Amino acid sequence: MARQTVKRRPLYSVHPSVAMVQAWADGLPDKTGRSLEEWIALVHEEGPASEKERRNWLKEEQGLGANAAWWIAERSSKKGWMDDGPEAYLKSAEGYVATMFAEGKTGMRPIFDELLRLGKDLASDVKVSPCQTIVPLYRQRVFAQIKPADGSRIDLGLALRDAPQAIPPRLVETGGLEKKDRITHRFSLVKIGDIDAEVRRWFKVAYDLDA
Repeated sequence: MARQTVKRRPLYSVHPSVAMVQAWADGLPDKTGRSLEEWIALVHEEGPASEKERRNWLKEEQGLGANAAWWIAERSSKKGWMDDGPEAYLKSAEGYVATMFAEGKTGMRPIFDELLRLGKDLASDVKVSPCQTIVPLYRQRVFAQIKPADGSRIDLGLALRDAPQAIPPRLVETGGLEKKDRITHRFSLVKIGDIDAEVRRWFKVAYDLDA
């Protein structure tokens, strides 16, 4: 009897900003009369040298909005990842995580891997989309993020603004409540054993709050 192959879910999901920037790029010709490639060519031909000067030039001389000027200037300097498309982003995502745990942070990788496993095991709709310095987890919005704070600990940030129960002292406030950021509290984890029942419970609370 032929063996059945179990199809595993991809480890990472395309960052939501990729689709947003792609939609923006697709609409550039209708809105501005030039495609992204044509804007980049114009910047190289007529614009200033530095990325900051290019942003200002695109806003002040070409009449573009702040976001458009920022993204075009960034791409003209061969930087950025959000508008490189889903496949390119997913390739980059693996590199972002590898770089986060390079050199003096390699000992933190097992903690990250366990948190990633726990997050994805919460439900099938959990999406993990690494950035260059943090790894956010999404349901409808970001409900958690994993960040190597230094070579000795990982912070698990959670979105707990409307938590239905008292938050324990171990969950440190991030300042997000005052700043109206999504992530409001964090666990500081220095070893696998720190990922205990309390961490798992509040991980699930943050997920449920993003229903």
